[in-house]
Amino acid sequence: MSGIGLGVMGMIGLLILLFVFGLKPSDPPLEVMLIILSVVTAAAALQAAGGMDYLVSVAGKILRRHPGQITILGPIVTYFFTLFAGTAHISYSILPIIAEVAIKARIRPERAMSMSVTAAHMGITASPVSAASAALLTVLVSDGIKLADILMVCIPSTLIGVIIGILFVLKRGKELDQDPEFLERMKDPVFAKNVMGEQQNTEVTLKPGSIKSVIIFAVAVFMVVLLGSFPSIVPQFTVTNEFSPNFAVNASGQVQMPSLIMMIMLAAAGLIILFANTTAAQVTKASLFASAGQATIAVFGVVWMSGTFMDNNYLLIKNTLGELVTTYPWLFALALFTMSILLFSQAATTKALMPLGLTLGLSPAYLVGIFPAVNGHFFIPGYPTLLTAIQFDRTGTTKIGKYVLDHSFMLPGIVTTVASVLAGLLLQSIIL
Repeated sequence: MSGIGLGVMGMIGLLILLFVFGLKPSDPPLEVMLIILSVVTAAAALQAAGGMDYLVSVAGKILRRHPGQITILGPIVTYFFTLFAGTAHISYSILPIIAEVAIKARIRPERAMSMSVTAAHMGITASPVSAASAALLTVLVSDGIKLADILMVCIPSTLIGVIIGILFVLKRGKELDQDPEFLERMKDPVFAKNVMGEQQNTEVTLKPGSIKSVIIFAVAVFMVVLLGSFPSIVPQFTVTNEFSPNFAVNASGQVQMPSLIMMIMLAAAGLIILFANTTAAQVTKASLFASAGQATIAVFGVVWMSGTFMDNNYLLIKNTLGELVTTYPWLFALALFTMSILLFSQAATTKALMPLGLTLGLSPAYLVGIFPAVNGHFFIPGYPTLLTAIQFDRTGTTKIGKYVLDHSFMLPGIVTTVASVLAGLLLQSIIL
């Protein structure tokens, strides 16, 4: 199950822990849930106002201007667009352009498509406004980790990983004109005509507020990065005897960064509605708004269940695994990767396992370094971005494979993830 299936099954698991095993429920992951709702609502407003279409049109111009470099440019453009938007859903509009350009240039589409999907996933763990980065921040903020610390490590490490992945696929597989499946399909006159035909006109009429919405969203992202990088400019209130820390303000009287992210992103959605020629009704009808509900429920059930299990078995887990993880800390990166395969969610994996890493004695800086390991959901070819890429490659080079796990994304995904984690570990030792 994926989508809300993860959440509702997690809630069944939580009820079993509660009524069968008598475990005390932990606090629900309210911060992460509300951040997901806030950020994706802002992205949905961007989509409703035509901002996503504008970004995709810019991407299309860049890719079509240099068709011979599609294997390099496709993943790089997808990475930066995901980093900006905080969601991999933007790749759904870019993938058909990448496939089309690759086919016209007679370059094996599998190379660019597999790495573009991988790059989109990596961009999530580098984005200042993604749910996964917010989840990591909520776990580590009490240990002194700021959003700027996460970005300084994760943006270069994931970009290094993507570049190494691109080099890996650059000559992978047979050239398109030598691929047996493509040659077989070319025997069909209709298919051959479509492939050999003129480039499709993919120009779309942009909505009046498209550019305004992009500017508003960009300013919001900048504000999140600015406030996360310089805590001294974050509002702080005088602590009195009657004062007690709450959801939004910490013990020192300073507004907490997770709450600021919620405020800024929802305010951005409001400003887009006011000034970018869209309405609240159109925002709720955007496809990204539906994804916000799915992601929130998924995190709600799974993380609440796993948090309850971890809290009630704290000493047993620490005594059993603590020494092992201390001796072989890379095992925790493997645990993150494995959990992400099962959960299909970077945010859920982060919120479920990162607190355990702190419990087992791993340093916050180390956890930031291995953060890209939560991108293991390419392993089983059921994630929407993978299936979309397969669907848009008309040549058949991007595929699942005979044995399911021998699909087009497996090796590029592993190479990119391993390279990103190794680069992250190196950078965290230098920066943090």
